[in-house]
Amino acid sequence: MRATLRWAHSDLRTHRGEALFLVLATAGIVASLLLATALFGYATNPWQRVFTQSHGAHVWLHTDQAADTGKLAGLDGVDTVAGPYPTAAVTVSSRGSRASVELRGTPERPSVGRPPIVSGHWLDPSAPNGVVLESRLARALLAEPGDTLTVPGTARELTVVGLADSAEPRYRPGQQPGLVWALPSAVPDPGGQVIGLRLTDPGDTSYIVQRAVTVLGSGAIGEVSTWQQARAEAQGDNRLLGQVLGLFGLGALVAAGLAVHGAIGTRIRGHLRDLSVLKAIGFTPGQVVRIFLLQHLAYALLGALAAAGLAEALGSRIPGRLGDAVGVWQGLPGHTVALIVVPVGAVLFIGATTGLAAWRAGRVPPVPLPRPAATSGGRLSGVARRALGVRIPPALVLGWHTAFTRRPRSLATVARLTLPLLLIVVAMSAWTTIDRFHSEPERVGLPTALSVRADAGRSEQQIRSLLERDPGVTAAYPGVETAALGPSQTATIALRGLGTHRDPYPHTLAEGRPARGSDEAVAGQGLLDLLDARVGDWVRMTVGDQPLILHIVGRSVEPENAGRVISTSLDTLRENDPGLRPTLYELRLAPGADPREVADRLTAAGDGHLDVHTVANPADGLSPLRAVVAGLIAVLALIGLIELLTAIGGTVRESERDLLALKAIGLSPRQITAITVTATGLTALAAVLAATALGLPLAHWLIDAQGRSSGIGAGIAQGPSAVLVVPLGAAAVLCAAALAAVPAARAARRRLADTLSAVA
Repeated sequence: MRATLRWAHSDLRTHRGEALFLVLATAGIVASLLLATALFGYATNPWQRVFTQSHGAHVWLHTDQAADTGKLAGLDGVDTVAGPYPTAAVTVSSRGSRASVELRGTPERPSVGRPPIVSGHWLDPSAPNGVVLESRLARALLAEPGDTLTVPGTARELTVVGLADSAEPRYRPGQQPGLVWALPSAVPDPGGQVIGLRLTDPGDTSYIVQRAVTVLGSGAIGEVSTWQQARAEAQGDNRLLGQVLGLFGLGALVAAGLAVHGAIGTRIRGHLRDLSVLKAIGFTPGQVVRIFLLQHLAYALLGALAAAGLAEALGSRIPGRLGDAVGVWQGLPGHTVALIVVPVGAVLFIGATTGLAAWRAGRVPPVPLPRPAATSGGRLSGVARRALGVRIPPALVLGWHTAFTRRPRSLATVARLTLPLLLIVVAMSAWTTIDRFHSEPERVGLPTALSVRADAGRSEQQIRSLLERDPGVTAAYPGVETAALGPSQTATIALRGLGTHRDPYPHTLAEGRPARGSDEAVAGQGLLDLLDARVGDWVRMTVGDQPLILHIVGRSVEPENAGRVISTSLDTLRENDPGLRPTLYELRLAPGADPREVADRLTAAGDGHLDVHTVANPADGLSPLRAVVAGLIAVLALIGLIELLTAIGGTVRESERDLLALKAIGLSPRQITAITVTATGLTALAAVLAATALGLPLAHWLIDAQGRSSGIGAGIAQGPSAVLVVPLGAAAVLCAAALAAVPAARAARRRLADTLSAVA
């Protein structure tokens, strides 16, 4: 054991840089995997916690007041019913902020869908104007218990008495109204009612919704929301961040394992004589294997422990969502298990790849086998000999020969170096795609920057004239948005009528053509998946009690409502309802116009009749991903550097026996150095070309697959421009050449006795 430790210590002193790189790479990989685990837990558990605490309903049905909802309690599969509660759609204002809300009359705190109070208290009959706000809505309104809400256009005031969490679909400005609980006396003019169903088997949700629609009639139901939709919205961008971290963390783990495998294999080839001496003095094959295995397991364990310690101690202090995610994750039941399993799994994987390479070290015979007399690189090909004959620099020809003659070994080196570079290309594509959402929003389904909702106080012409009069507005598209039941009547979809035949709304199309004629529409990927439809199909839906049949002629990129949106023109909807009046206006702004400044001007000009919101950009929630991508690129670059140093060391060692021949034909040390530098640069260039050729299509496929799964749809991927890719490739090649220069120069200037010793 003492001899084993002394040899390991001597080897560590000789390869300090390599050991440091392995420790840092392992730490970065384990940290990425731990952050991915934290984000997954943060994405799922907060909603699940609220749903469990509130004894949440699996289905919420919004119906008209005449619907006999009492029949729903007798449906098979319905365990408990919440409500019905009277509802009214109003707009409230607080501290200059406005929000559309659903005022829900709740006589007492319900047993199903019982909102957990986070601040203040529940409704009190002694305060008839008291309300409880959903916590996300309260943050948007900057409201706290004790604040007063006003209802624009009226003298009515509501007093906030409490804030509560909810497992129902969350508030989204301009898309999903916020939830406000109030006493029934505070809802004097209800426009409908809502009832919640808690099921015995959540897996029967679609069937129960279909049965409820059949019992009540499709015309009585205005909107359906399910627990799956609420959970998907709550997970949102956090799940995507976790997927990105997990994907790149696993990819980096594989790359690190291969790098360790290549490093040990190269060191074994360069230390065959040392290994034979160890065998000759009594080391068994098992002891030789354990030397390499325990040494690299120690490096991996040190990096894993450092990453776990830093994640536990400092993870919650990371600014933004990542820090919040780690803080929540640390309080979850599975936190300790994950903190142990993830580092142990990474160490075991690195140990497995190390063991495969170390096994070869154990097979080295005690007496070194004589090396073949032929040159290590093989005979020069006819093309190479002709190239030397036409005065092409020997360094270029012999460098190419050195790099690519040993095909199995050369291909393995290129493949190991390609993997981290490929992941870097994918990471850069993700970064570029996020930038595209901000720089070119019209190409990813966001052609407008502001959404305006107007009350009935002004006519359509007055509102449109007011909007288009603003110097920052270039176009105002009138429209309506309503909930509709799909063909199976098991889910609610968003039906939008935007623009007119004369002034069509500029949808971003990924497939098909724009909707120009009557009964034509474009749909998002989420809707096509929900209805199992394709471009060219006719779909039937129910709006209120009226059926509507539309021809899907195109697939639009839809960032909203998980892509469950079907859009046609306002004129098409008016054919079924001539009295239909626009309730919203989508505004396209002039280049350089500040959306917030334009919104402030329009709000002031509307004199309380306009509710103006900026259109939500899905990339706004992905801002932490930039720092994540930058960190992952650094980790991958470190792994690539390890593999590059391994390749340089192998090339230098294997070229030692060629030094006598190269000096004999008259090559100077500088020319011999140039051969090794050229071989290393060409190997790096081959890896860069392979990573670019494979990474760009892989990145497009991964990003589009994520777009399809989220409902936005394929067509959002954007690869990095040549301005980024070319400097990255050039930097990798130049870095490889620069790193090879020093060890190659030392080898070229070795004494004759040292060279003869290496050849022997």
